[in-house]
Amino acid sequence: MAVETLSYDVVVVGHGIAGLAAAVSAMQQGARVAVLERAPAEESGGCTRYTEAFLRLKNEDELTDDFESLLAEVGAANPDPDLVHTTTRPSSEWPGIVRTLNATDPEFIATFARETIPTIKWLKTFGIRFIPAYLAHITCRENPPLLAPSGGGHALIEALLAAGRAGGVEIFYETTARALIQDDAGAVVGVQAVGRRNRRSDVRGRAVILASGGFEGSIEMLHRYLGPSAVNIRPVARGGHYNRGEGIRMALAIGAAPAGDFGSYHANPVDPRSGRPEAKVFLFPYGILVNKLGRRFADEGPGADHRIYDGICHRIQEQPDGTAFAILDARINDIPEYGRAVFTDKPPVMAGSLADLAGKLGLPADALKATVAAYNAACRPGTFSATRTDGLATVGIDPPKSNWARPLDRAPFMAYPLISAAIITLGGLKTNARAQVLNADGEVIPGLYAAGALMGIYYRQYAAATSVLRGATFGRIAGADAARHQAP
Repeated sequence: MAVETLSYDVVVVGHGIAGLAAAVSAMQQGARVAVLERAPAEESGGCTRYTEAFLRLKNEDELTDDFESLLAEVGAANPDPDLVHTTTRPSSEWPGIVRTLNATDPEFIATFARETIPTIKWLKTFGIRFIPAYLAHITCRENPPLLAPSGGGHALIEALLAAGRAGGVEIFYETTARALIQDDAGAVVGVQAVGRRNRRSDVRGRAVILASGGFEGSIEMLHRYLGPSAVNIRPVARGGHYNRGEGIRMALAIGAAPAGDFGSYHANPVDPRSGRPEAKVFLFPYGILVNKLGRRFADEGPGADHRIYDGICHRIQEQPDGTAFAILDARINDIPEYGRAVFTDKPPVMAGSLADLAGKLGLPADALKATVAAYNAACRPGTFSATRTDGLATVGIDPPKSNWARPLDRAPFMAYPLISAAIITLGGLKTNARAQVLNADGEVIPGLYAAGALMGIYYRQYAAATSVLRGATFGRIAGADAARHQAP
């Protein structure tokens, strides 16, 4: 059977905020655009469809004060300082080894900062409204307010989807990109795709934009890059199951440069009993975390910054079966708004004694009672504050608890099981500030762009409330540039 060939100006792989921003941007430049989306229409949109879509902005006209400094802070591991210094020269003078450095270059960060507010203005032209928002964690009240689209990421998807369809963008659902097509000169000129019933097609264009997310839904890639305990991770929402890393793999297969921290991921603690998207539970700072052996394994209250949750989740992943239990007592009722930090639709496990609680959780009762007794003995008097770091710390116990350390001695006791859920994997592709993918020698791969979560720009730590902005901003940049690209 002959392979079907379809021709467009721009081919976009992926249907989340990055892909739709790219498609609409290219369409506005007059390009004929095709979008390939693995998911069926009703589940399309990747993780964007399910996220609150927090944005690191003071308002519609201002970035947060730390926007560029934070991106620089998380934009490198331990790079060679001499190579980093080279980036102070004009980018046209950078040698290839600097262009592919394991660090996010200052030109990229500057472009991100410069183009974010214009992108917000652009999104507003599609009827999207932005409202003040706060992170859900009660302990994060010290963090500044953010913005979010009214209706969350779902509103972004629906607005851009309507605009794209009205402008003639063609969307192929249940269609997975498998490989890039190159011409004899090495330029990317299309995508090999597979649709329903494993039917093959070649979708050709002057340019291809990869916007298919990370690899949260690929157990093989998670295991390869994060190690054997990655089997304990699951995507934070249904859309993440469709993110299986093909965009990254097909680009690496033709020599693209990797970037970002492949060994880490942004995570949230979720209730494994729930199938609800983002079934998060953020109450453990007010109690303790134990593993299936009934033992503590981490400082449950290291600080009020949102960034503590990644580290905690990575520790949960490493526990037996990747499972932990947040143990709380009746003192939780001293926090009238504690329900704000619970997103699961499953009730806590309740018991009148620690022994009964252990039985219901399948934990060794003697071990749990000993763990709680040791923790209680390490607590000291002090002033408790639920919404900010209070310095109420344990003494003489390992691991310590740095804040919110109150004894667990008031029945009834309650618990939530927790696992680590991947929101965004941090490894991806190296691009320049125009969203063009670079090869391993730092040269642009003609006709190939990347936007969104498969751009590797974070190392060790995610910069909160920047991922949707990255997708929208560089999707818009990639779409406009790809529409102007002329095949050789």
